[in-house]
Amino acid sequence: MSADFAVCYPLKRGRAHEACGPGATYFAATCCNFSDKPAFWISPSWQQGGLNPEGLAAYCDPTRLLLARAASQIDILAVAEEALRSGAVGLVVAEIYEPLSLTHGRRLQLAAEAGRTTGLILTPDGMGSNAAETRWCCMPLSGDRDSTLHRWDLIKNKSGTLENWVTRWDATARRVIVVSKAGERPRAASATG
Repeated sequence: MSADFAVCYPLKRGRAHEACGPGATYFAATCCNFSDKPAFWISPSWQQGGLNPEGLAAYCDPTRLLLARAASQIDILAVAEEALRSGAVGLVVAEIYEPLSLTHGRRLQLAAEAGRTTGLILTPDGMGSNAAETRWCCMPLSGDRDSTLHRWDLIKNKSGTLENWVTRWDATARRVIVVSKAGERPRAASATG
């Protein structure tokens, strides 16, 4: 992956990726708009204050967001694996809360490949799997007047270099804008996967 992040979708289709950090949910929300198919989001059933699709309206059409809640991490992973393998959705987001084993990570990779679906596992810091295609550390940039500014660090990449970007969400166009470095022109990420 190169500085051309601004003109491509950051997650490779048919692979499982990971995101961690306090901005991981925001990162996942911005990825929900990059497919013609709906997104499928799985979270723990015991988690307080579940995801509200209307709250993501600035990022994607809430009618194209399917939500599921599962009782345990094993159930979350099983549902994610089936959804990835089916190919019926464009993105599968799974929120986990325990370390992801290499075996489970590899099963998700195989399911994503079989269904040509993108997987995004939201992990607590340091609890990802070596099987992940990429791992992103996502942090909101505090102290700035623009609350949509985030820093996305690509901290694991099986097929390229490690980089970082400061991004801003354009709610009107529903796309990520990479904030330019001094002297560069900003470019927007395309909404095609």
